[in-house]
This record gives sequence, structure tokens and C-alpha cells, in this order.
Amino acid sequence: MLAAGLCMLAMTAVMLSYINSVSLVFQKAEVSQIARKYILRMETTGELTDADRYALTAELEQAGVTRLKLDGTTVGRVKYGGTIVLLIRGELGGKYEFEEKKVSTAKH
Repeated sequence: MLAAGLCMLAMTAVMLSYINSVSLVFQKAEVSQIARKYILRMETTGELTDADRYALTAELEQAGVTRLKLDGTTVGRVKYGGTIVLLIRGELGGKYEFEEKKVSTAKH
């Protein structure tokens, strides 16, 4: 009886850990989709505009990103064919750091 109880306790701990990991994977996938949306916008404008920066920040915060940094992101307009970069750094779940980098070419 004791062995069965310990086994159930161990399985519960494993399941809770798995659920936490899966939720982080889903959050990271959501961040990746948001980044893709904004790199496509940047392709058409040649930069990350102030309005898009505020909207991007709001969407990422809604997705659960904390300690958000957009350092390295193209904020000055580049010419047609120039390289644009969207670099998002932050934390998910309050303790897991991530970096999402998208690079493309301006097509405006």
C-alpha cells in the first residue's frame, strides 16, 4: 500500500512538471507567431514604427512575457532591400529566459 501511494505521488509530480513544460512551449510558440506578424509589418515599412512597438509590447505582455527587451531591433527606416531585424528578449514563467530573432529584407 505504501509503495502504491509513493508511486502515485511521484506520478503526480511528473505530470505537474510536464504540464508546466508544455505551457512554456505554447507560450514560446505564441511569442514566435507574434514576432512573425511584426517582422512582416517591418518588411513593408522598413522599420519597427512607434505604433507597432507599443502594439508588440502589449501583445507580448498579454502572452506572459516579462522583462521585455527589444535591443537590436531595427527602429530606423532602412532602404529597400536593406536588412531588418526584430530581436525580442524576455522571460516566460517568471524565470525562463528566451530570445526570438527574426531577420528579413525591407520590401517597401
